[in-house]
Amino acid sequence: MPTTRRAPSWTSRSTPPGAAVPGCTAVHAWRLPSRAERWMPYALPEEDRGAWEDQEVQLLSDALRPWREKYPQVDVYEDVRLLSPSAALLQASASAELLVVGRAGRTLGTTLNAVLEQTGCPVTVVPH
Repeated sequence: MPTTRRAPSWTSRSTPPGAAVPGCTAVHAWRLPSRAERWMPYALPEEDRGAWEDQEVQLLSDALRPWREKYPQVDVYEDVRLLSPSAALLQASASAELLVVGRAGRTLGTTLNAVLEQTGCPVTVVPH
C-alpha cells in the first residue's frame, strides 16, 4: 500500500499551521486469489469472499496505523474495493475534490495513465 502511506504525509506538509485539516479516504483495490478461479463461472461462496475481503481490510488498516498515530487530527476513512486499481480509483474520484496517487519508478504506469485520462477531478501524483 505505498500509495496510502505516502498521501497523508504529503497532505500534512501542504496544510498551513492552524488550518482545518480535511479528511481523506484511503482506497485499497484487491482481486480474488487465483484459487478462487476454480469457482468461475459459478457463484463464489460468500464466506470465502468475505474472509478474503476481511484480510484486505486488515492490510489497509495496518498500513494506515502509523499515519493515524502520527497525524491524529486527520480523519482517514477506509474504502476496500473488489476492483482493479484503476477502476477503484476512478469510482472514488467521482465524489472526490482531489485524488492523490503514489507513483513508483520513473513512468506513470497503466493504472495512473488510465486514471489521468478518465477522472473528472484534479490529480496529484506523489513519487515514492
